[in-house]
Amino acid sequence: MKIVVLDGYTLNPGDLSWDAIAQYGDLMVHDRTPYDTKEIIKTIGDAEIVYTNKTPLPKEVLEKVPSVKYVGVLATGYNVVDVAVAKALGITVTNVPSYSTQSVAQFTMALLLEMCYHVGNHSNAVHNGDWVNAIDFCFWNSPLMELDGKTLGIIGFGSIGQAVAKVAQAFGLRILVNTRTKRPEFETDACRFVVLDDLFAESDIISLHCPLFESTKGIINTNNIAKMKDGVKIINTARGGLVIEEDLAEALNSGKVSGAAVDVVSAEPMKADNPLLNARNCIITPHIAWAPKEARARLLHTAIKNLEAYLDGNPINVVTG
Repeated sequence: MKIVVLDGYTLNPGDLSWDAIAQYGDLMVHDRTPYDTKEIIKTIGDAEIVYTNKTPLPKEVLEKVPSVKYVGVLATGYNVVDVAVAKALGITVTNVPSYSTQSVAQFTMALLLEMCYHVGNHSNAVHNGDWVNAIDFCFWNSPLMELDGKTLGIIGFGSIGQAVAKVAQAFGLRILVNTRTKRPEFETDACRFVVLDDLFAESDIISLHCPLFESTKGIINTNNIAKMKDGVKIINTARGGLVIEEDLAEALNSGKVSGAAVDVVSAEPMKADNPLLNARNCIITPHIAWAPKEARARLLHTAIKNLEAYLDGNPINVVTG
């Protein structure tokens, strides 16, 4: 049995092992595959098992690789695969849910704390000589903000949203949640479920943890930003498409939004003309919230378990229904 990994470098740049997958067949790992239909078809060849992270497997590819019986998506999101076509062709597609919950929750708080204290900027200032040359015993070059008593609005309350709420409450934050399914068991004096407009109106910080659906696409836009507090801070570690980037950039530059921190953007890798690149007070990281070694190891472990279950005739984490 031939097994092909189309884009293994992001998951495993060399600090993990593919050996547990290799035991099931003739394994070929490609660090990257160009996003070109002919190249993808050529790379797959006559493999029966295909793993992909972000390399697209649209109808045009799937219909030209009849040997493929199983696609393992090395991520939670599986929009890179035309699932409907795969199902029609009898191809089983699986994903890897919930591997990065703690990593993304911690990264969300790291972004928030950076917006509140500007640790990197202050460290750079010290290394550039600003403290050595200061006439006072200390200095700060950006406004500092304490979290205790502030309100954090969380949009989306799956495992990551819940983990963020738990950590945030340890900092003394009051939590407002907007989600499709209300979870009464999480409601306390410090955490309550609200409609979206109330979340916008009351939150000092808004953090996105919802899937990208038609109903959530562009949820951060000019109209909704106008409903928010002046000086609100916005965090996005979910999906770039949740934000209309031109609208957020405009709000940052006007001061309506005092700070934003995004780990995801609408087109990745980021394009040179993305308006957030030149916006004021905007932290941008290259989609790394999921990427600590521990989280990647969990992802790979689940991907292996998915394959084992499929080969045993009892597939798990199937997204093709």
